[in-house]
Amino acid sequence: MAIDIAAIEKHIRGILIALGDDPEREGLKDTPKRVARMYEDVYKGMCYTNDEIAEMLNTTFEDDLALGSAGNDLVFMKDIEIFSHCEHHLALMYNMKVAVAYVPKQKVIGLSKIARIADMASRRLQLQERIGTDIAEILQKITDSEDVAVLIQGEHGCMTTRGIQKPGAKTITTTLRGRFNTDPMLNHKLMMLYMKDGSNPLG
Repeated sequence: MAIDIAAIEKHIRGILIALGDDPEREGLKDTPKRVARMYEDVYKGMCYTNDEIAEMLNTTFEDDLALGSAGNDLVFMKDIEIFSHCEHHLALMYNMKVAVAYVPKQKVIGLSKIARIADMASRRLQLQERIGTDIAEILQKITDSEDVAVLIQGEHGCMTTRGIQKPGAKTITTTLRGRFNTDPMLNHKLMMLYMKDGSNPLG
């Protein structure tokens, strides 16, 4: 699905008029075009399904060390910075950091691809909970591993700049798949890695 730049420009112009401003004044003349181009970038994840993202980023390595044969190997990456926009108010979700873990089953994905998955999943009209679900689903498709975990911490503009207006309020979501749900030792290992270096948002 392609993003309709011309339609966005038209509607942004209408919003400016609805706000009581003049879209022809010097400061606003190019605003609809700028916003349309910005939306094309910040919402580019909406152009692809999870299946299509998995296909685009499906570069894995089959390791001769028999990764996953004992069921105890763990790949963990954290502090992946992303941003997104709340689908309820189009408000920015910011200061977001993602942690991703999976248990390899003969396949390992390049580390940069994990960050790209997180980035693409977030560049949609989203819920924080769904970002975690989307990342987990895409990673499962690429690695063939059922054992995937995604933890996200972020701040939401709809909480901090409108409504209740509570700056600094943080939302933490966890998406646990496979043995991260059923194996207490694996779950404990995940949490210890997540909280390492004094970072303990869950405590």
